[in-house]
Amino acid sequence: MGFLGQKWQAVAGVASLVAVLSFGTPASAAPTEPLTGGRTSVQLSADFVNALVSLQVAPGVVGRGTLDKGVASFPISGGAIDLGTVKAEIIHRGGLSLKAGNTTVELTDFIISTLGEKPVLTGLVTVNDSLAFRAPLFNLGITGVTPPLAPKDDRLVLSGVEVTLTAEAAGALNQVFGVTAFKEGLPIGTARVRAGVATH
Repeated sequence: MGFLGQKWQAVAGVASLVAVLSFGTPASAAPTEPLTGGRTSVQLSADFVNALVSLQVAPGVVGRGTLDKGVASFPISGGAIDLGTVKAEIIHRGGLSLKAGNTTVELTDFIISTLGEKPVLTGLVTVNDSLAFRAPLFNLGITGVTPPLAPKDDRLVLSGVEVTLTAEAAGALNQVFGVTAFKEGLPIGTARVRAGVATH
């Protein structure tokens, strides 16, 4: 079985590719609200940037993503959040591209999810214009969140989110680019999520 077949089988065998953040049950119920835009921005870490430079991998953006002065940013296109439990899915447009030689990997259509054991960001993986699979790409370290959440001016802001590479993403990138440099836990950067909330 080839690379894409192996990865697709692994992904298909997982009941849910998104992972969760559990804060327990709030004392009083809070509504689930739709998300109405905003952006997630990531200040890329020196570790990640240096790894790309050493491998001669050029980063870029796809669609409506932006990359400026070491900050990658992606618009939020939808999703929902339960303000009481902080269970959420945050859907994005655009993505990142990684190019080395004749190989281009695109990571797009990011979804931040807190519906499983720990928060994770999944994305679609495309290799040389061939759609491969959706996989957990980055683990997210979220701290200091106390439910229930109270949006301010119909906006929720979450800063200081630590973004690290998953084992699945590290293995896929190593195989595609023929290297061993990508490791689980590689610091990708620090994220800031700023999402519009359509409160009742």
